[in-house]
Amino acid sequence: MRAFWRSNERPLTAVPGWIACLLAVALALQAAAQFAQRARAPAAADFPNAPSAQALQLAALGEPAALARLAMIWLQAFDSGGDNAVPYRQLDYTRLVAWLRAIQTIEPRSEYPLFAASRIYAEVADPDKSRLMLDFIAREFATDPNRRWPALAHAALLAKHRLKDLPLARRYAAALQQQATADSVPLWAKQMEVFILEDMNELEAAKIMLGGLLAAGRIRDAEERRFLQARLEGLERRIKSEKGGSNR
Repeated sequence: MRAFWRSNERPLTAVPGWIACLLAVALALQAAAQFAQRARAPAAADFPNAPSAQALQLAALGEPAALARLAMIWLQAFDSGGDNAVPYRQLDYTRLVAWLRAIQTIEPRSEYPLFAASRIYAEVADPDKSRLMLDFIAREFATDPNRRWPALAHAALLAKHRLKDLPLARRYAAALQQQATADSVPLWAKQMEVFILEDMNELEAAKIMLGGLLAAGRIRDAEERRFLQARLEGLERRIKSEKGGSNR
């Protein structure tokens, strides 16, 4: 997870001393509150409503990156803490999405919220809640595709392999291909729709898309180009074989 924190985000040691003191007080109060409530088991209802992004921005007092990071740490600790171990699948995902959206809004450069959304919360063993999280990822991706493509690429894989929803996986893959246009976005991410179309047996559509990628001249790596050319020829053989079989 550490790799997803950009170097342009200041370390916690850069947080002003008075903010660190406030955090220490808040943690102490939280610990005291949890100690006082040990008698009862934690419930999913303990998960609070998210504040608005505007409220978080005011609370940040000019340090949105620090507050966003601390909020994410608290958010994950809510589930994993020994005194409030509520499994992710029991959390109110509407509230959870609201928290992630507010945190992402006050610090748009951070990849932490979308990383947690795609790699932790979307992998919950509850299809409806997983879909809520995938929808959040897709919406956030659209606001900054060239930086947020990894989360949507993982969302496409989850839709395909975990939800077994190929149309949804294709929709995410198509968004990657159409919107994530920077040279820094790897070709495998831009080509995901082709492979999902093959899985859907939409061979003609896959052939057209793959042929378009090759004809556009965007693939400069010789090995990559040879691989995709071989894939295109394989598609053409499959299409010819299926047409031959249907004519018998």
